[in-house]
Amino acid sequence: MLEELLAAGIAAGCAGVVYIASAARVVKQYERGVVFRLGRLAGEVRPPGFTLIIPFVDRLHKVNMQVVTMPVPAQEGITRDNVTVRVDAVVYFKVVDAAYALVRVEDYKFAVSQMAQTSLRSIIGKSDLDDLLSNREKLNQGLELMIDSPAVEWGVTIDRVEIKDVSLPETMKRSMARQAEADRERRARIINADAELQASKKLSEAAGVMSEQPAALQLRLLQTVVAVAAEKNSTLVLPFPVELLRFLERAQQPGAGAPAEQSTEPSSEKQLGR
Repeated sequence: MLEELLAAGIAAGCAGVVYIASAARVVKQYERGVVFRLGRLAGEVRPPGFTLIIPFVDRLHKVNMQVVTMPVPAQEGITRDNVTVRVDAVVYFKVVDAAYALVRVEDYKFAVSQMAQTSLRSIIGKSDLDDLLSNREKLNQGLELMIDSPAVEWGVTIDRVEIKDVSLPETMKRSMARQAEADRERRARIINADAELQASKKLSEAAGVMSEQPAALQLRLLQTVVAVAAEKNSTLVLPFPVELLRFLERAQQPGAGAPAEQSTEPSSEKQLGR
């Protein structure tokens, strides 16, 4: 009798171990467990850790709650200003309601991918080329809103959407390069003209100062000679101011007449003596 009871106890223990082994489940920290009992959603979502289910009756589905990085395939479209472009993006999303992600949509990752592609094509058609190239932050916000609106019903939230690259035709690239080059040249000419204007104003002020102080012109001349001599050239170009020539010309006029009168008087006296 005792042996029979011992055998029954061992059998019950083994059955209990097998039941616990078949009913035990482990949910990881970044997952949530959703239990379906005979096809119906049973109870609350199971938190991370050790949990038990009814074998052959319950089915436990684990849903990843981490942020998913999904690249959006490049979409080709025509912008509002009739330019053909090819744009690709990346979507960051995560599941916030594990039960909704399994019940409301068949495959939430595929659904988010398709919604991202259609939204990206819609954004391309509504935007100008300049917006795609320089105003991406605003387009990212609009794209995120377009994807997030239906995704909320699936228990999914969109964290961020980024436009990665905008591919342009070669002809458009060359046209933009010519435009950028022309704009750079225009700015360079404006800067040069502004520099000439400022230099002319300073030279006008300097000319006014030199006209009041003639010695300043001589000092400037000596500075120029020193600057040229520092180059150690065999030829020295010496600028000569016109004002100095006029000064020397005026200085020579009285002196040139006096010797002429002195030379004529002795010659006349000699002629009279003879």
